[in-house]
Amino acid sequence: MGIKSFQGVRKSTKKEFDAPFLVEDYMTKKLLTFSPEQSILEVMELFAKNHISGGPVIDSNGFLVGIISEADCMKQISESRYFNQPILDKSVERFMTKNVETIDNDISIFDAAGIFYNSNRRRLPVMKNGILVGQISRKDIVIAALKLSGQNYK
Repeated sequence: MGIKSFQGVRKSTKKEFDAPFLVEDYMTKKLLTFSPEQSILEVMELFAKNHISGGPVIDSNGFLVGIISEADCMKQISESRYFNQPILDKSVERFMTKNVETIDNDISIFDAAGIFYNSNRRRLPVMKNGILVGQISRKDIVIAALKLSGQNYK
């Protein structure tokens, strides 16, 4: 006859926790935004001053019309060298990415991680009912994952 254990069911070592895990819980809400008419030189200065690498471009009505990044600025720098001209005072509209991939505010950071994994984007504008409400980056997703590590989700 075998030996029976009378210890009973052991408790899980991980805590069950209703942690916030939606994009809106970790996105940046205070954004530096740009306008299509803004000078690309001014944008580059703002990138350097604010230690950012990109941001959303919104029109005069507050609607998202594009995104501008350091990579877009590299095109201007490259063209100025090719044509042997100084960096000209051209508008953001000429260099911004117009077909912007966005993400909804109410999806989980796990789904957002999948979107980042399957794209080469470093940041995504966050939308709620068609309105820009924030921006989430790959770094924000990593920070969220670290905060949530060791949790079981209900």
